[in-house]
Amino acid sequence: MQLTGPDFDRIPRTNVRVPVVEFAQMWLAAEQYADAHPSDWYGAGVVMTCRWLARATVRQASGPAYVARAPVTERSKLAYEELIEAECLAAEKLDLQRPVPAWLADRPGWLAGVIATLHWAWRRAGGPPLIIAATATG
Repeated sequence: MQLTGPDFDRIPRTNVRVPVVEFAQMWLAAEQYADAHPSDWYGAGVVMTCRWLARATVRQASGPAYVARAPVTERSKLAYEELIEAECLAAEKLDLQRPVPAWLADRPGWLAGVIATLHWAWRRAGGPPLIIAATATG
């Protein structure tokens, strides 16, 4: 997904607890990483979570545009504080589920990417989920 200035300007300040500029840099880096590594489920988890937190409209080369959904619960509602916390809890609960659901086993690293992003952006725990390259920051 190509990101533009308005995409970053629309990030709700209350949806992230890291500086918005830092979040925007991570989101851009995640999109670039996902484009370069389309089979990496970890990167996909980071991208999906960033898009939802940013309330992004996903524009694809083909097909209609759509509003990003919550990564774990797949809620179609726009992200806001209470839903973000609920998504964190749902991700942590899914991470503890045994046996691991087959759909999740087929996406190695995806849930780790979702959790790492939520913990960093929302809970301010840990570092960024991806290393931000100089090319992603401008």
